[in-house]
Amino acid sequence: MRLRQIFVIGLALSLLGIGVPAWSEDDPRSCNDQLPAGTPSYVVCRTLATPEEAAEIAAFWLSDDGKNMVDSGPLDRLELTCDQPGDQCPEAEGDGEIHDVGAPDVPGAEDGGTPECQNGEQCYVDGHGISAADRAAAQQTPAGQATQAVAPTGMRVWIDTELADDYKAGNLEEAAKKVAALAVTQPGVVGIRFSSQLGFNQTFASADEVDKFVTEASNALHALVPGKKLAVHTVVPVFGCGGNETCRTEMTKKYPLLDPDHIGAWLTNGLIDQLSLDTGHLATEYATWKIDAAEARRNQSIQVRARAWDAYGQIAYEDASFATAGAAPLTEEQTTQAITDRIAAPLQEDAAESVTLWSRWQNDQGQVSRAYGEKWAASATWDQLKKLGEIRPRLATVYDPANPEVDVATDLKNLSEVFGQVYLHAA
Repeated sequence: MRLRQIFVIGLALSLLGIGVPAWSEDDPRSCNDQLPAGTPSYVVCRTLATPEEAAEIAAFWLSDDGKNMVDSGPLDRLELTCDQPGDQCPEAEGDGEIHDVGAPDVPGAEDGGTPECQNGEQCYVDGHGISAADRAAAQQTPAGQATQAVAPTGMRVWIDTELADDYKAGNLEEAAKKVAALAVTQPGVVGIRFSSQLGFNQTFASADEVDKFVTEASNALHALVPGKKLAVHTVVPVFGCGGNETCRTEMTKKYPLLDPDHIGAWLTNGLIDQLSLDTGHLATEYATWKIDAAEARRNQSIQVRARAWDAYGQIAYEDASFATAGAAPLTEEQTTQAITDRIAAPLQEDAAESVTLWSRWQNDQGQVSRAYGEKWAASATWDQLKKLGEIRPRLATVYDPANPEVDVATDLKNLSEVFGQVYLHAA
């Protein structure tokens, strides 16, 4: 309960905080030193609250078992019933009748055809060029069956796949159609994540080649399933350097395909709707320059905000460190600290709208890492994560229905206790 209160307070502070531009480098709240050389003068960085101030604020709200928070209560709601003299209510559209749940509300929809909007234009599209046979085949796959099993949990669904290899092999069109069929087999599928570790792995030789793949894959999927969101997962190592120019130079040389200008263009050009940034490298990549994980994460958050990427799409952070292998799971204290550093911080800094946690994954040697106990046995990590109900809609996980922990229905039900979204892996 106390952990949940801290989240509510932290997120409220981030929304209500008003920062005054740090024009002076002498300002003790200024963090302009973390911005890279050449940053425009109108882009400034200012800390809203020092750690000491944040501790005082938290102490005020949490003292006396949270009495101040309880007493603050919700504001009285103004209710307008439209049945009292003097009430002025707008006229509602529609026929004024109550219809059965699931009944069509657009003329023509009851016949199974594509409904038409009032002006005659097509107002709903459920897949272009995807046949009934394509849908039937998709429903028989593990991912297709999982999209049906996830419905009772209330989680939003993304189809998670990798089209880069198909693109390189000249099979993009065929592969795109298969994954598109998965996205329309069941209501509730938000969109498709069509590549992971993009530019970090060895699939492509240049940033231009990566851009070409993103463009062609995006166009193919948009043509097949217009209206579905598209996403990719990658990493931008140079962001962790902050204002350290030596670090930035070395990271640019080491990862030439991960140019933030190229990556940002995927968002600004409308090729993707969500960009997921991996955080696994933040703990070790910058040791040479004495930049620890907390500072690297803070540097990355500043860079993301400075580029206003969230104005063009959703930014997500992705973390696999909550899942551990063998007999050394995270303790309650370690989990609480990890939640603070890897979940609360990015959300409070307004650098990410959601955080994706890998709750289970398997390495090349077959060793399984979990955030919960084997076969869903009790786990200190999982117990702490289940306390984050206030931000459940902002938490997502990746799930492979072809390799369940117990069975798909059981796994998805348990995952829904923590996560509001799930990426279903499709081979």
